[in-house]
Amino acid sequence: MVLNKTYAICPVSATTINEKTARLNGGFTLLLLIIFAMTQNLIPVVFLASDFLLRSLQLSRYSLLTYLSKGISRLLLLDKKMINAGPKIFAARVGLIFSIGILIAGIAGLPSLSLSLAAILGLFSFLESALGICVACMIYPWLYRILYKINYTV
Repeated sequence: MVLNKTYAICPVSATTINEKTARLNGGFTLLLLIIFAMTQNLIPVVFLASDFLLRSLQLSRYSLLTYLSKGISRLLLLDKKMINAGPKIFAARVGLIFSIGILIAGIAGLPSLSLSLAAILGLFSFLESALGICVACMIYPWLYRILYKINYTV
């Protein structure tokens, strides 16, 4: 697979998003994963996968979690802290991959695997929500260096 230099999984975006909204999204994600873990019902994960898909395609204006998070931010009068949207788009893509993995494992009758994947995604969501640490955003530069290196060695 050859990637050109302008290709990026985590694009530096010309748009910005409110970090408080992203952190609230992380909290909602964690809550839905806890519901999944307690019930083993895949519906919360289907919802998460759909929401992550919208956000990863930069269609967050259609994301119910983003809508709720923005509303809560306004209701609580949280200060806006605008950040580049690119890393959060990549994080949504990672969340989508994990959600799909949870779904596949759940459908395949592999509850330990689905719970393990949910625990990892839940940890990422907790770190984002409670501490403002975006693990996917920290992983991206390392991943990009590998992809960029592959591009020039092929």
